[in-house]
Amino acid sequence: MIQPKVVTIGLGYIGLPTSALIANNNIPVYGVDINQKVVDIINAGKIHIVEPSLDEAVAKAVKEGFLKAGTKPVMADTYLIVVPTPFKAKNEPDISFVQAATKSILPLLKEGDLYIIESTSPIGTTEKMLEYIYTERPELKDKLYIAYCPERVLPGNVMFELVHNDRVIGGVNESSTLKAVAFYSQFVKGELHKTNARTAEMCKLTENSSRDVQIAFANELSLICAKADINVWELIELANKHPRVNILQPGCGVGGHCIAVDPYFIVADYPMESQIIGKAREVNNYKSFWCAEQVKTAKLEFQLKEGRKARVAIMGLAFKPNIDDLRESPAKYIAQKVMQDASNEEYYFVEPNINDHHVFKISNYKEAVEKADIIVFLVAHKEFKNLEIAQDKVVLDFCGVFLNKQ
Repeated sequence: MIQPKVVTIGLGYIGLPTSALIANNNIPVYGVDINQKVVDIINAGKIHIVEPSLDEAVAKAVKEGFLKAGTKPVMADTYLIVVPTPFKAKNEPDISFVQAATKSILPLLKEGDLYIIESTSPIGTTEKMLEYIYTERPELKDKLYIAYCPERVLPGNVMFELVHNDRVIGGVNESSTLKAVAFYSQFVKGELHKTNARTAEMCKLTENSSRDVQIAFANELSLICAKADINVWELIELANKHPRVNILQPGCGVGGHCIAVDPYFIVADYPMESQIIGKAREVNNYKSFWCAEQVKTAKLEFQLKEGRKARVAIMGLAFKPNIDDLRESPAKYIAQKVMQDASNEEYYFVEPNINDHHVFKISNYKEAVEKADIIVFLVAHKEFKNLEIAQDKVVLDFCGVFLNKQ
């Protein structure tokens, strides 16, 4: 392995693609993950997650010697922190993973090194890590470059967007910002926007909170329309004919590691000021509960009408269409809620992007639609778009699968 210039801490859905991209630009990268199995898979030139083009990028980088993985960091010039930021009780963000990753590189840091956090973080996290580093390594005070640069990529298109999307880069001082910009300019073709660390942290949270609020409006409309006996899909299509209106499509909630999570980073620190942001989280969470209740009602109505228990197909478990990622998935939550109410009914759980699951037995989507009495669409996967469904089936379409053909 060539002497690493970059160390990435975290080899998940963002850390691994980022490492592969940098390495494919002939910059030696050493990726770190606490999971030995993940490390072994990557060192074999393979990947442990599903993402288009990532397999080719990793295979090339490993073969050419520009990417290697391990469980402990090594000395380099640039350190990227790309670890999860989970939650403690009451949806309070937990930056202990970021601090643990930072602690792991403390002995390796030297004058002139660049330290960048990419993990979604509460406002002020970069400054806290600066204080932590300089408390533990006082001889390095003001001799490091420290910055924050959040990712803003779409699962399923990560390798393209890492290159072409604009990036917001905020240092703890101007020299840190410029140093980080010079680093990203080696492999990012999108525009690099300079700011300070706090603004960059807030920018990431703002982007996803904005999306969450907009989805909440669509989901709230769907709840109102269900009571008012109005087709919400037709309503939104007509409303969007207005030149200055662009309402999003409702769904069964909001999931994933960003939109369903990031608003809490703001709400936790600024509860009184974030009324709309907090309420949007409540609406989107409630929509998942509401969908589960609708399925339970449909099962009861079927049994009363037909004199037997319904066979139910749950169509989709991922948090969005055409990916294998089930993190924070509202569809998974709904499936679990429905199962809690199960009483010997037959269920078919469909997720075309995975082969098996430790909780749900995965069924073929065509077989599920053919056998089920009640078909519940939770995710608008492309495989579902052109399905032919018999007239005698009960269809609950919570994601507009037949109205949003791609």
